[in-house]
Amino acid sequence: MSTISSNLKQITDSIFEAEQAAGRIRGSVRLVAVSKFHPAQAVLEAIASGQTLFGENRVQEAAAKFETVRAAYPAAELHIIGSLQRNKVKSAVQCASCIQSVDRQELLEEIQKQAEKLGKKIRVLFEFHTGEDSKSGFTDADSVFRAIEFAESASCLVPAGFMTMAPFTQDSRLVSESFRKLSGLRTAAQARFPELELTELSMGMSADYRIAIAEGATMVRIGTAIFGERQSV
Repeated sequence: MSTISSNLKQITDSIFEAEQAAGRIRGSVRLVAVSKFHPAQAVLEAIASGQTLFGENRVQEAAAKFETVRAAYPAAELHIIGSLQRNKVKSAVQCASCIQSVDRQELLEEIQKQAEKLGKKIRVLFEFHTGEDSKSGFTDADSVFRAIEFAESASCLVPAGFMTMAPFTQDSRLVSESFRKLSGLRTAAQARFPELELTELSMGMSADYRIAIAEGATMVRIGTAIFGERQSV
């Protein structure tokens, strides 16, 4: 068993245990394996071990890497999880099935524009600022709701939920509060937009994914614990 395969087994077992501890159904949380700074071969090793959903921060790196990956495994699923500049949106829409890091209205409009040109529907998550260490994200519910209204009316956008990063702290109480805040936003948004399925909560990374699962995460984003320290690609 390769190191990546062994690491994946440990992480998936830990996720299942966290689901059970939270009284949740086994398999209710999807693992996003964050493969940034790791080569296509590492992704293919993870796929050979059963992992099919991956997250990348840098669009240029992701596009080149997943062209190689999909030549061998066309069904590999890619989410963009990092800060996205408008001039990278076309490439992001081309290579990803979901953009998790929608943090402003103008970005959402550009995603719609490029997706329409490509004739492609794309899922989007709204990044919300829940901790003082967060560098990006919507900061209030009203601005998120306006963005959701736009996405609801856009022909190529599929609003699917929310994403956040907890503050970098050893205080688990603050981390829990951050995740609970996002869960509360999702509840409010779903009540405001009952015709949409705003089911996704992407929150939790290597240090805090167990807390995130306890607070309702549907996706956790884990990289180093699977792939090890960064490599050149």
